[in-house]
Amino acid sequence: MISAEMSTTVDRGVSEGRAPTEVVSRYLEAIYYMQSENEPVRSARLADWLGVSRPTVTVALRRMTRDGMVRLNGRKEIELTDLGEQEAAAIVRRHRIVERWLTDTLGLDWVTADEEAARLEHAVSDLVEQRLWEALGRPTCCPHGNPIPGYADFSPGELRLSEVPGGTRAVVSRISEVAEREAPALLRYLLERRLVPGKPIEILEVDTVGRTIRARTADREVTLSHETASKVWTIPDSASADQ
Repeated sequence: MISAEMSTTVDRGVSEGRAPTEVVSRYLEAIYYMQSENEPVRSARLADWLGVSRPTVTVALRRMTRDGMVRLNGRKEIELTDLGEQEAAAIVRRHRIVERWLTDTLGLDWVTADEEAARLEHAVSDLVEQRLWEALGRPTCCPHGNPIPGYADFSPGELRLSEVPGGTRAVVSRISEVAEREAPALLRYLLERRLVPGKPIEILEVDTVGRTIRARTADREVTLSHETASKVWTIPDSASADQ
């Protein structure tokens, strides 16, 4: 847990023209991920995500607002400014490139790679980041399919698996970054069932009462809760055919 004392140093590095501190980076990264999933960002949500108290979040956000990293929109939701977006994208880019190195070169599994990348991302320089990216063959996404900022964007026509109608087919495009960070057990669950980017999937039945989705891949049939399916992004056949 980040202490209140740590939060008082939140923007010192930014205000002096240096890279964001590790504490600020965690806030920026969390807000970036939530915004990418079209999830409203509020103080209580950030406190849950980061494992800190709401007063700690309040202090941090006040300083980040002062330094031009975040602002409140008309719905009283937290959003990144252009400066905050730029800094957050740089952090996420390093994380996803390091993840690719850990999985593609060192052979770590999804969950372990994500945890290790979170530890390493703050120590990677711009030079090492660039060299790693080139050595890896210039990847455009992390192992879970999320685009690397600056090198790719989200695929048009994406739908959460929970939104795909029954009786249709789709291809898994990516796994929600929110799931990666908040539910590593879910990440492992999806990996074990081979619900990975590029995997074709057929939606057999959508149970609106029990809130479950029954689907089939080439290897197996799976039943997912609505909540789990909402963490899997897909490109329906109709959308992929238009690209």
